Amino acid sequence: MTYDRDSDDVPLPLFSEMAVDFQTAPNPKIPSYIKDHRKRLRDRFLTGGAAAMPDYELLELVLFRAIPRRDVKPLARGLLEQFGDFNSVVSAPKEQLALVPGVGDAVVQEIKIIEAAAHRLSKAKVMGRAIISSWENLLDYCQTTMAHRQTEEFRVFYLDRKNTLIADELLGQGTVDHVPVYPREIVKRALHLNASALILVHNHPSGDPTPSPQDIAMTKQIQMAADALGLSVHDHLVIGRSSEISFRSEGLL
Repeated sequence: MTYDRDSDDVPLPLFSEMAVDFQTAPNPKIPSYIKDHRKRLRDRFLTGGAAAMPDYELLELVLFRAIPRRDVKPLARGLLEQFGDFNSVVSAPKEQLALVPGVGDAVVQEIKIIEAAAHRLSKAKVMGRAIISSWENLLDYCQTTMAHRQTEEFRVFYLDRKNTLIADELLGQGTVDHVPVYPREIVKRALHLNASALILVHNHPSGDPTPSPQDIAMTKQIQMAADALGLSVHDHLVIGRSSEISFRSEGLL
């Protein structure tokens, strides 16, 4: 949209256009109330951490870098209204984020950087470590990477003879209630990695981690294929929105 800044007869730009304009304008003056607000939020974060801040304020901190000269509180609230909570905003697909008024490439980039950092930090706590001693970290990693996905994903953790995690691989992505899984490919990959055991993980975008009959049947197929090659299936975790279910704990494996 183009308009004459000196005319009184032109329409005001949309919020998204204003955000872009503020980012590209030469040395625009930042209102003092925005400076003061941002300083207060940053100070509160440094003093009390994320626990001292509601979701919309934490999201504001993320947006500060993307939109450095504008009040981002309305955009933060708009994102939360659209997606629900901070985790859901960070995990939202780029294409859906871009549909929210005021979200440009810079905002999407900042949000996806936060997501990538969270995944990398949680993964670092489990890779190369014995699963028995880092089980809670493994569950945290699964929740971080999968709980807020809007389609089903199937991943496999491959373990060595000491039950140390040697590989984490995403082997399937599907729809809201189905993901294609190929038992032969799973065990073939295990042999290639010289793995001795597997932990299967998939998410339920509905939020309910209760295993379906299809989940149970698929797990049995993988277990049969693994048994034939001397591989152990330690567990199958189904990740819901705020909890998970273990096939081993439920007596399903």
